[in-house]
Amino acid sequence: MAKIKVLHVTYDMRIGGTEQVIKNLIQGSDKNTFEMSILCIESPLGPFANELLEQDIKIQALSRRPGFDTKLITQIRHYIKENKIDIVHCHQYTPYVYGLFGSFYTNAKVIFTEHGRFYPDSSSWKRKLLNPLLNIFTAATTAISAATKQALFEFENIPNNKIQIVYNGIFGLKEDKDKTKLLSKKLAFSEHVPCIGTIARLDPIKNHSMMLKAFKKALDTGLTCKLLLVGDGEEMPNIVKLVSELKLEKHVILTGYEPKPQNHLALMDIYLLPSLSEGTSMTLLEAMSMGKPCIVTHAGGNPEIVLDEVTGLVTPNDNEDAYAAAIVRLINDVQLQHKFGKAGKERFNQEFSIPNMANAYKAIYLKCLPKNKQAPIKSNG
Repeated sequence: MAKIKVLHVTYDMRIGGTEQVIKNLIQGSDKNTFEMSILCIESPLGPFANELLEQDIKIQALSRRPGFDTKLITQIRHYIKENKIDIVHCHQYTPYVYGLFGSFYTNAKVIFTEHGRFYPDSSSWKRKLLNPLLNIFTAATTAISAATKQALFEFENIPNNKIQIVYNGIFGLKEDKDKTKLLSKKLAFSEHVPCIGTIARLDPIKNHSMMLKAFKKALDTGLTCKLLLVGDGEEMPNIVKLVSELKLEKHVILTGYEPKPQNHLALMDIYLLPSLSEGTSMTLLEAMSMGKPCIVTHAGGNPEIVLDEVTGLVTPNDNEDAYAAAIVRLINDVQLQHKFGKAGKERFNQEFSIPNMANAYKAIYLKCLPKNKQAPIKSNG
C-alpha cells in the first residue's frame, strides 16, 4: 500500500513551541505509513527546518503578502495537487484558513490544530460567524490542552464536541554531567546555594517581571538563592532594567538564547513558569522529563500539566505574593522537591511522550481517510 502523504501547513520553522511540535511529530511518526512534508506560508524557513532538511524531509516556504492573499491559496492548492497530498494538517488559525481554502477542489482532508492563545483572549464576530462553516469542511480539530479547547469553543465558536485534545509530546532530555559541571563553574555556582530558573523567550506573555518581583520578595524573607533566566527576546532591556531596580544583580543570571539548554536546566533545583497564558509549554515538559519540581501559574494548560501538590505548585495567575510564597516553601523543603520531581517524571513518561502524541495523530489521520487509504493502527511505542 502506498504511503499516506501528510502536509503540515504552518507559518515558518523558526524557534517556537509550534515548530518543535511539528518537528517532533514528523520525527516520531510511523515512517512505513506516512510520508510527511512541510509548507510554510512565510519566509524565511528558520533554524528548525535545517534538522528536518538533513533527514530528507521536504520543506517549502512561500511568501504571504499583506492582507488576505488569494495567490497563496492558489499556491497551496497547486502544491496539494502536484504532490498528491492526502491530509493537510494546519497548525494555528491563519495557516488553517489558507490550508482549508487551498484544499478545496482537491481530495485532501484537513485537520486544524490550535497550539495556544493570546492574552487576553478575544475574537471577532466575523470569525464567530465563519468558523462553524469552516468546521463543516474540516475533518478534525485538535487542541493541545483542555484550556485551549475551551477557548476554541468560547472565542472561536467551534463546536465543543468537534474538538479533540492531543497533548504535545517531546523527547525527554538528558544532561551531560561533565558539561553541567563546566557550566556550573563558568556561572560561578555554589553547590550549597539553590538555583531556580526558567527557559523561555523574553516576551511580555511569559511574565518574567512578576517572577522577578516574586523572587525579590522571596529573598527578603532571608532566602539564599540564585535565579537563572535562559532566553532572549524583546523584553530583555526591560528585564535588565528591572533586575537593576530591584537590586538583584548578584542573584540573577541572564544567559541569552541557548539552542540546547538541557545542562542549564540540569542546574536548576526548581523550574519556574510564570506565564500569563500558555498552551502546553515545551520547556515545562522538558523540566518534568528531567525530574524537576515546578512552580507554575494557573494559566492555560499549566494546571493540566503540573498537578498542584502532586508534581509541583500552581499559583493564581499574575500574583507575585503567592508566587513568592511558593518559591520559599519549595526551596525550604528538599524532600518535597524530590517527591514532586519524581512524580513529574512519571507523569511525563505516561502522558507527554512523543509516541503518545504520534499515535494519537496517527489514529486521527487514518480515521479521516476513505477505507481504501486506511491501514491498521499500530502503536509507535
